[in-house]
Amino acid sequence: MNKLIITAAICGAEVTKEQNPNIPYTIEEIGREAESAYNAGASIIHLHVREDDGIPTQRKERFKECFEIIKEKCSNVIIQPSTGGAIGMSDNERIQPVYLNPELATLDMGTMNFGGNEIFVNTETTIIRFAEEMYKRGVKPELECFDIGMIDMAHRLNRKGYFKSPMHFNFVLGVIGGISATSKNLNFMIESIPKGSTYTVCAIGKYEFPMISLSIALGGHARVGFEDNIYISKGELAKSNGQLVGKVAKIASEMGREIASPLEARKILNII
Repeated sequence: MNKLIITAAICGAEVTKEQNPNIPYTIEEIGREAESAYNAGASIIHLHVREDDGIPTQRKERFKECFEIIKEKCSNVIIQPSTGGAIGMSDNERIQPVYLNPELATLDMGTMNFGGNEIFVNTETTIIRFAEEMYKRGVKPELECFDIGMIDMAHRLNRKGYFKSPMHFNFVLGVIGGISATSKNLNFMIESIPKGSTYTVCAIGKYEFPMISLSIALGGHARVGFEDNIYISKGELAKSNGQLVGKVAKIASEMGREIASPLEARKILNII
């Protein structure tokens, strides 16, 4: 079994300081939270960025500033920008961080109903365009799958040559409009990906640690962080992303699974 890759999703686009005052907005806060996660065992920083007032943005210049401070504080960590952005952003906005040529970036594999009138739109045309832009720049896509049909989309686009093997997936469970966070559903998703693929698991709120624990046991990888969950335990707000990563590292240790360094993560994900 490979060592465990821990990804820290340090801020997301939706959570606010009103929900947890430790959510990072500014460049300095982003650097602080990335460093706390890295020191606790994260080898990947999944990155959304905000303006100083907390408004989400995909501006390439803002990402560049955040890349620089993260690299200054955690020199060999893998920075994985989001191309999901926030609800209502155009494709041209969302693709911006890919032009900074990161090693890894997320690519959402389908359209989602996020509750109420919110629709997160990812057409096949968008998916193909983003994949082409990534591969052109040597960026490996992490395929964000909120439901089983999105894995089917990955298979189809892989057969057509838009995705290269081995593919790397992130299974997102427990989001409104997506697959629910159950062991049965997670096993179904794991069994549905091509042989030789790698996968990470994240889940929302109270489902985060149970689903991650199952992924650790089955040989998958783990994503935690303020984007997905702001609590370290029931009713207790997490003080930092490092605290959340540390909890995963402790679970892994108790289960006999070693933590991957950034270099080892690169080898596992075939990005070196």
